[in-house]
Amino acid sequence: MKQLLSTFAITFYAILLTTGDALAGRINLSAAASMKDALNEITATYVTTHPDTTFRKNYAASGALAGQIEQGAPADVYISANVKWMKYLEEKKLVDLSSVRTFAFNELVFAGTTAKKVDEMSDLPTLGKIGIGSPKSVPAGEYAMQAIVKSGLKQKLAGKLIIAKDVRESLMYAELGEVDGSFVYRTDALLARKAKILFIVPGNLYPQISYPMALTVTGAKNADTKSFYVWLKGNEAKTILKKYGFSVK
Repeated sequence: MKQLLSTFAITFYAILLTTGDALAGRINLSAAASMKDALNEITATYVTTHPDTTFRKNYAASGALAGQIEQGAPADVYISANVKWMKYLEEKKLVDLSSVRTFAFNELVFAGTTAKKVDEMSDLPTLGKIGIGSPKSVPAGEYAMQAIVKSGLKQKLAGKLIIAKDVRESLMYAELGEVDGSFVYRTDALLARKAKILFIVPGNLYPQISYPMALTVTGAKNADTKSFYVWLKGNEAKTILKKYGFSVK
């Protein structure tokens, strides 16, 4: 019996070591859906010089990701599409405050396939359906709603807004023609195959769109994560961001 227990203990310990090795170098990245294409190339480029690093990527609405992190979901690096959700995690003491910094900037546009004349915000009431990310959890949707309210169109667009779970779904609605057009980021619209940018939403109608990034409390303790974080601030990452339409400083 003792020999059996001893054998079991050794086997269990070996499993733990194997699991630890498998997890070594893995970075859990939680980022806004609008960052997906740029970050896929950024992580692929990073791995070419850091072959022992692997990424577990989670792309979704910034608010949804913040909620997941609050609930204990694994995350080492968090990149939000607005300051609001980063501050939320700061208040919850779930990110390393010293690591919070702006990663990139974006702008809001209205894109679609409609043949109707849509050159500015005042033309929107002539449309049937308009795609927008949920203002409660999707920063692009929140920015769009602010622009709608500031333009005095809230009542005129009541019943026309089709809510999407994130900005990529909002773009998909426009691509498929399920809506006349959608509020999306310029970077998303540049990736569209059918939908075209119909107009750029005036910047004075919503706050500057910035993407803050930070290490989570867990990530700040991980050497591999910290190395990746430093690399994200470098020229290679900035070049890729610019390629996908983001602006950087």
